[in-house]
Amino acid sequence: MRAAVLIAVLGTCAWSFAQDKTAPQNAQSGQAQAAPAGKRPPQAKTQPEFDDFKAATALPDPAAVEKAANDFAAKYPDSELRVVVYKAAMQRYQQANNADKMMETAQKVLSYDPDDPEALIGVAQVLAERTRDTDLDKDQRFAESKKDAERALTTIDTDLPTTGVDPQQLAAYKGFLRSNAYAVLGTLASNAKDWPEAETDLRKSIDAFPQQLDSVAVLRLAVALDMQNKFPEALKYANQAVDLTKDHADSPAGKAARAEQDRLTKLNSGTAPGQSAPAKN
Repeated sequence: MRAAVLIAVLGTCAWSFAQDKTAPQNAQSGQAQAAPAGKRPPQAKTQPEFDDFKAATALPDPAAVEKAANDFAAKYPDSELRVVVYKAAMQRYQQANNADKMMETAQKVLSYDPDDPEALIGVAQVLAERTRDTDLDKDQRFAESKKDAERALTTIDTDLPTTGVDPQQLAAYKGFLRSNAYAVLGTLASNAKDWPEAETDLRKSIDAFPQQLDSVAVLRLAVALDMQNKFPEALKYANQAVDLTKDHADSPAGKAARAEQDRLTKLNSGTAPGQSAPAKN
């Protein structure tokens, strides 16, 4: 989901959390310092730790970042920056559309910070999208996905560093995370054919980050409305999904959007799908 936005918004925020604030600190300061106004970003204890952190998170290849994260965690077992390095690997894997490795690195993040909202959403997304009806543990996977998405909606407001972070950037970061969390809940409700709940969650997803809509969430909202016989509004969102996928019309989402648009267009014109429109006099 919107991997490019993930890198642009979340990656930038992660860097803002780490830069400057991660510089080595003078533990022998003779002056008392005022308490920070909010949760502080993770910090490095030494200059070499900070330099290794920067080198690891600058790597473009996801496997290289993961290896660097493993090396970093082994070299600095008490570092607060381990979470950020593994999150960099998680983001690279999402950008590469490697769901299994994205989930693996997200779980690594959660082993250090079980309340990290981005990692919670990463796990929830993979479980929601990759679980099949034939999976023997389907119910457990869906339950875990829902629990993680709902937990993230709480920790978005409690677990993110705020001190020294640009307020507009932080607001965008939070909005993006909320959008993805609600999209996961909407997917789970759709899978359960709970169409009113799916409609509610998918509307929240769209409203949380209107700066760049997720075509899949918009399409799923169209389907949720369709399944409730709300055909005119469903067609509005199907048309929007088609427009959002115009540059990728042959992708699975693009094809599904066009099929839903065709179905709803016929229904709204009084023609059942698969039938010809009545002749006009």
